[in-house]
Amino acid sequence: MRAIEIVKPGGPEVLLPCEREMPVPKAGEVLIKVHAAGVNRPDVLQRTGNYPVPPGASDIPGLEVAGEIVGGDLEGSGFSKGELVCALVQGGGYAEYCAAPVAQCLPVPRGWSALQAASLPETFFTVYSNVFERAKLGEGETLLVQGGSSGIGVTAIQMATALGHRVFATAGSDDKCRACESLGAERGINYRSEDFVDVVKSLTGGKGADVILDMVAGSYVNREIQCLADDGRLVIIALLGGAKGEVNFSEILRRRLTVTGSTLRPRPVAFKQDIAHKLLERIWPLLEAGRIKPVIYKTFSLEQAANAHALMESSTHVGKLVLDIVR
Repeated sequence: MRAIEIVKPGGPEVLLPCEREMPVPKAGEVLIKVHAAGVNRPDVLQRTGNYPVPPGASDIPGLEVAGEIVGGDLEGSGFSKGELVCALVQGGGYAEYCAAPVAQCLPVPRGWSALQAASLPETFFTVYSNVFERAKLGEGETLLVQGGSSGIGVTAIQMATALGHRVFATAGSDDKCRACESLGAERGINYRSEDFVDVVKSLTGGKGADVILDMVAGSYVNREIQCLADDGRLVIIALLGGAKGEVNFSEILRRRLTVTGSTLRPRPVAFKQDIAHKLLERIWPLLEAGRIKPVIYKTFSLEQAANAHALMESSTHVGKLVLDIVR
């Protein structure tokens, strides 16, 4: 099969087309003929040598795919051969075929193409598990999304808005802020020209955000603590601003704040299966009703994976980047 491999840690140019043996699905896995694969920030980190491949996972990059089930262990899964699904995987997405745990597969939503569905698993599993499970965003609470124009950001904005929450989002330009607002954010905040703490405090009558989804960390954390409401929760899912920063612990104690974080890739299949069930029950109807829509900025062929990574690193896009593998 055609695939993309990382020949050595480095820039986008180290992503090269190759020929690989087709994966053989194990017990509990299905083989998917990949129609499209999502491109995500963790793929960039893997390419640069900063996100190790879990033991037993494919070294081929790519954490989400959509396509046709062509074989594997389907017993008791509710899926059948020939069915279109999207799946969260530990690796192997940048290829014509990919093995995926059947527990991490979801049907392509009605009205969505496989290419559109390839933009779902990584960001939707991540956002739901962190915002609604870990941070427990509850009825009537507000959410601040750092990096609202990213794949994670557009997912968090739409998901929280569709579930009835007030959402604020930061982005790096006025155009990106308006894009966030078009997806449901009450206010896009240009972090280059505005102080997100002041803006959120002003919009919430001085209270602050109940939950903050953070992909920056570093020096942002102390400001985010200032931005949280009493009993607020900060959940960190990436370290784009650095792994270290100063924190005012007295604020955490005095106002009963929670600072937490997680990574999704190494979590066991059972954990991801639980999230898949909740997505299917609570979020998939919103996708099929058109209340959450695909936000795909650009598609690339499989052989153009390096171009996709270069665009990802430029941070000029809004939404998801997808490899269209069957075009």
